[in-house]
Amino acid sequence: MKTILICPADQSEVPLLSAETPLAAVPALGTGLVEYWMNHLAGSGVKEVTLLAHDRIEAVREAVGRGTRWGLTVKVIAELQQLTPEGATEKYGLPAVTMDHFPELPELPLFESYGHWYQGLQAWMPRAKTTHRVGVMEKIPQVWVGLHGHISPEARLLAPCWIGDHVYVGPGAVIGPGTILEKGAFIEGESEIKGSVVGPATFVGQYLTITDSLAWGHTLVNWRTGTESTISDEFLLCSVNRERSTHKSIPLLDRAKEWLTGWSDQPSMEPQPILAKKSG
Repeated sequence: MKTILICPADQSEVPLLSAETPLAAVPALGTGLVEYWMNHLAGSGVKEVTLLAHDRIEAVREAVGRGTRWGLTVKVIAELQQLTPEGATEKYGLPAVTMDHFPELPELPLFESYGHWYQGLQAWMPRAKTTHRVGVMEKIPQVWVGLHGHISPEARLLAPCWIGDHVYVGPGAVIGPGTILEKGAFIEGESEIKGSVVGPATFVGQYLTITDSLAWGHTLVNWRTGTESTISDEFLLCSVNRERSTHKSIPLLDRAKEWLTGWSDQPSMEPQPILAKKSG
């Protein structure tokens, strides 16, 4: 069986998501959107996939390779613009679908607003531990924890929540309900994050409270209202990987940087957080 998968174009409603990567490869619960589609198509009996992409095509190719890890044959074709499914079918003679939602959730478009993105992630969270992912564990119902992280025994995780690979959560932090910490997030102690998404390699400072928002590098967006703020204080919120404009050392960020850059050298640390389900 053969099919066509259309990579979505950048959307003006969610520019933060595509700032560093095409929407097809945007991190979603620890892996790129296109990888979930590859897993789904493989499980549906598809053998050959043609990916139509026009934004940062090499990043898309890097995300899927030749498709061998899913048992697929994948070919990436560059297009000048995003085709409609009807246009792609007419051009290539194969059934086509646009990758603007998670597999089997077409009723939840992802890129119409940050609110749509958040709601889609929440719906997909129970399905994100796919057959091709290793190491994700459901510690208690609706609390998922990835590999090589450190969660303080004094932290609280409130279901539902997702703690990605290589995440640090400090003592006294409260994570959830409805929170997603993407790969490499570094959460200082005594902070509280609920109903929110913390992006990859994002530092959240001590005592900070984040509610109903996307915290992505130094940018904070309320997904309910779409209000966007740039946080200039790096003690509160910033990208750990971003080069700072000052040569002055910031100890907390230096520690976060050491944590991230030491992934390959550190042994796996089994997190032992205080786990709790949301009451009521």
